Amino acid sequence: MRRQRPLLVETLLLIGLIAVPFILPHLGFPLTTINRILIWALVGIGFDLLFGYTGLLSFGQAAFFGTGGMFAAYLLTETSFDNTIGALFVGTVAAGIVGYLVGLIALRRTGIYFAMITVAIAEVFFFLEFNPLSEYTGGENGIPGVPPPAIDLGFFAYEFSSNLEMYVFFAFCYFVGMVVALRIVRSPVGLLLRGIRDNPQRARALGHDIHGYKLAVFVVAAMYAGLSGGLLAMMQGFMPPDAFMFHTSGEIVIQTAIGGAGTLFGPLLGAATWLLLSDFLQTTLGLGATWKLILGIVFVILVVFFRRGLVGAVVDLYHLATKRRGETGGDPGPAAAGPASPSPVGGATIRPQARSSGRKQGPILEAIGLTRHYGGVVANSDIDFVVEHGEVRGIIGPNGAGKSTFFKMLTCEVPPTAGRIVFDGQDITGMDVSDACQRGLTKSYQINQLFDRLTVRQNLEIAALGQLRGKFRLDMLRNLAKVRGLAEQVEGTAALVNLTSRLDARVSELAYGEKRRLEIGLALASSPSLLLLDEPLAGMSPQERVDTVALLKSIAEGRTMVVIDHDMDSLFELVGKVTVLQEGRVLVEGTPEEIKANAKVQEAYLGGMHEGMETTA
Repeated sequence: MRRQRPLLVETLLLIGLIAVPFILPHLGFPLTTINRILIWALVGIGFDLLFGYTGLLSFGQAAFFGTGGMFAAYLLTETSFDNTIGALFVGTVAAGIVGYLVGLIALRRTGIYFAMITVAIAEVFFFLEFNPLSEYTGGENGIPGVPPPAIDLGFFAYEFSSNLEMYVFFAFCYFVGMVVALRIVRSPVGLLLRGIRDNPQRARALGHDIHGYKLAVFVVAAMYAGLSGGLLAMMQGFMPPDAFMFHTSGEIVIQTAIGGAGTLFGPLLGAATWLLLSDFLQTTLGLGATWKLILGIVFVILVVFFRRGLVGAVVDLYHLATKRRGETGGDPGPAAAGPASPSPVGGATIRPQARSSGRKQGPILEAIGLTRHYGGVVANSDIDFVVEHGEVRGIIGPNGAGKSTFFKMLTCEVPPTAGRIVFDGQDITGMDVSDACQRGLTKSYQINQLFDRLTVRQNLEIAALGQLRGKFRLDMLRNLAKVRGLAEQVEGTAALVNLTSRLDARVSELAYGEKRRLEIGLALASSPSLLLLDEPLAGMSPQERVDTVALLKSIAEGRTMVVIDHDMDSLFELVGKVTVLQEGRVLVEGTPEEIKANAKVQEAYLGGMHEGMETTA
């Protein structure tokens, strides 16, 4: 596990901000430009949380940037309100409220549709600022006469009037903004945002309210933009109307891309690169409007050759250097990709327990008349299915028999056309998949659904957090390591699926067999009462199948499981009862021995083949 260095980043940032006014002006960088960089970097922090960490590309940040600035400027120039700090606060809150309302609309869609909605909303705000609300916003003239930031505590008052004094104030705001952002990304919410970015549907299936978390980070990004807009008005002495224009949103996106999305410091480096180059091209070289062409070419080059931005390139170089140093130092490499024996945690393997501990009797899951139509195609028809507490049930059937659709209905991924599902005594028909997981009904997927850019540990943490924290909790400033029981749950699950030695490896580095075990581990880490496994042996080599069957036998102890697989021999070895599906209906149920000897199964499914032969339909 990586060594923790508390507050190292914050300390280095503070030292850097203190050193800037003593170094950069002597190198030809004016303080006015440095102040602009800090303002753009601050709005970029919020955008990076939204885009780099959550995967939501918004072209509407100008709406919140302008809203925060206009509210603060109007209060300070058109009313008797003269508290600049209070005006900044009001503008920030106003931007957050607008962000909440906009997010309710925009987040109803994903991908390119979400991005296009934010573009449209930004254009609406631009129109409102220049036309119906011009009496309040100044229209094309903006709002002049905005005073510089000042502190008035009654017994002490100070105005930040000079460029150096403003730098101190802006640097403080940036530092606080960065500290808050670092706390967010280190919190449970921050981890879930990265999970949503990588695989939103799996995060939802693990019991998380992904829409709620998206809306929360959307509001946070809007508040960062609103605060930055207010600071811009105070720095320039007036609130410019172009704050609402599309090019403002475009510059935020460009600067984050240049610096590196998903790094928090990328917007600072990107803003510095963009603004310093634009000043150099316009002022020093006197290129006039041509500077946009040259800066556009520079942007393309940077994005093509530094796909993770400038900060990403620095991080990659650091990892390359440490890797080479480790190789020359003879440090052992990562564990072999093959199966490993279970690893002890604290001297003994900690098994994550199912939620329904104790020996319950009777059915845990009942499907009554379950039917699913896709247009005119009937995937499942009138299925009655009962699983008892502590039972390990197998489901077989040829391709197209409706097994995967049946599983999706059981876990509430798709609603049934007809019929009911009762889980642990509660009707869950039509419930959301995240709610079903919260109640203890979880499945692994036939095709791996993992968070590939994260580590094994982070994958298991995302799964465990669904049970430990509930569906939605805004503990944005809480340290992830402080979540009670999280480390034990993760390490116990990793030991159970033989991945203890790979906890800090990225999922993209794992071998296929390890990914299959992690896929099962994600379902296990949520401590399900009923675990559904959709073809856990799919794509494995013969030896991997043997190892995984042994693993599943270990997992099955004291659990209730339903397993779909085409490997008959392995499935019959694992389960106590088998349900055979054919053409979306239940053909027959019985013990493995009864199924092998059943004439209907041999004729309809096994095709008359010898009962001892493995069949892979």
